[in-house]
Amino acid sequence: MIFQVLFGYMDVAGWLLVAFLLLLLIDVVRNWRPSNFPPGPWAVPFLGNIFIGVDFKTMEKLAEVYGPVFSLRRGSERMVLVSGYKMVKEALVNQLDSFVDRPILPLFDVVYNGLGISLSNGYLWRKQRQFANTHLRYFGEGKMSLEKYIEVECSFICEAFKDEQGRAFNPHYTITNAVSNVICCVVFGHRFEYSDPTYRKVLELDNEAIVLSGSLRTQLYDFFPGLMKHLPGPHKTVQANYLAILNFLKKEIEKHQEEWNPDDPRDYIDVYLSEMDKKKSDPQAGFNLETLKFCTMDMIEAGTETSATTLRWGIIFMMLYPEIQEKVQAEIDRVIGQSRQPTMADRPNLPYTDAVIHEVQRVGNIAPLGFPRMASKDTTLGGYFIPKGTATTMVLASVLHDKNEWETPNTFNPEHFLDSNGQFCKREAFLPFSAGKRMCIGEHLARMELFLFFTSFLQRFTFRPVPGEMLSLEGVLGFTHSPMEFNTLAVPR
Repeated sequence: MIFQVLFGYMDVAGWLLVAFLLLLLIDVVRNWRPSNFPPGPWAVPFLGNIFIGVDFKTMEKLAEVYGPVFSLRRGSERMVLVSGYKMVKEALVNQLDSFVDRPILPLFDVVYNGLGISLSNGYLWRKQRQFANTHLRYFGEGKMSLEKYIEVECSFICEAFKDEQGRAFNPHYTITNAVSNVICCVVFGHRFEYSDPTYRKVLELDNEAIVLSGSLRTQLYDFFPGLMKHLPGPHKTVQANYLAILNFLKKEIEKHQEEWNPDDPRDYIDVYLSEMDKKKSDPQAGFNLETLKFCTMDMIEAGTETSATTLRWGIIFMMLYPEIQEKVQAEIDRVIGQSRQPTMADRPNLPYTDAVIHEVQRVGNIAPLGFPRMASKDTTLGGYFIPKGTATTMVLASVLHDKNEWETPNTFNPEHFLDSNGQFCKREAFLPFSAGKRMCIGEHLARMELFLFFTSFLQRFTFRPVPGEMLSLEGVLGFTHSPMEFNTLAVPR
């Protein structure tokens, strides 16, 4: 009887209010913080922490409030963030198998569909990563080693810088193309001229996608994929760019199929085509043409973005700290001179140069939030319970700037990597490539590239700022942390 009376008085507005309160109650119940789950800021019903930017500076501020292990809510999904060297090491090294998996990232899953190396999981991931590592080791020991490929490319880019004749120029895509050419020789069996418009377009598409991926508008796609897929926005550009790059890679693979000689493999694609034949009886390993496209894209990105961006930061720091540039050049002149190219054998004899390169990586902070992880099993971290399947982000920026690990964390200081005798010393808190089983697959290649390109640059040129143009250390925060566009004067020595 009472309900009949209430229903009789309810108008449309009343029913809408009841529906809203019911949905609100459902949201609160569904998203109730699990017992002993990491703390975090209050989340807006239905939206979560949508108004908190997922960038490393904001994460550092939240860590000061909630501790080194805290949480945020993206829509209805909870994510855990881990800050500081102690906790990141605990997660990635001490608990080696606890955070091995990748979560589903809707923005990229539309393109990748769980294939390739970077976004796959389980048996397929293990087999694809193992194969890629084996191939990179083979090229490191083969007749044309990775070091030789880099040395050849160092000659090409130094000639390109020389052709600028001391005039102001933007080195962005010349550096990116040069670095990318090394992995292209490994994957495709050939390099691309810096003037090649097709490959330049591929690099531009990739750079745009990386920059846009870090914007809040793009990240909304991961919060609400069901809604955002129907709306325009930068997420459409990111996905379209990657599809265009995949189309380019597909054409390269088709060329290899036409010319393929299983008795004379030239590169990664040729060896992969042979592996497809060998693994026909093991379809779960994923050796097929579709997976090959994504593995190729992963190899190209792993061998391009971090090294190229670090070298651009390196030039900026040398322009801002000319006294450090002079000390590097003096060491190179003393050890190598001007009559030959630098080699990896020179590295132990160039401790100051090596320290400067490492400090560029530390302060440049290329991958501030690393690459998303997922709890592979129920685990405890920092005294908090993290259920299996929880998305987890390691704030690598907090490791590289941990005030408990670095004497002057916010200052560009190569002395961080030198002992009292001026010799290079490794630092445990130096984790620009992350750590554990998911650490960057291109780390070994990147270390060689950074040393050989950087020493070649400073052996042959002095980099100076363009008069009247201001240099910024603020950076552009996309999926990576890259410098703002800048011009330089590469003055031949």
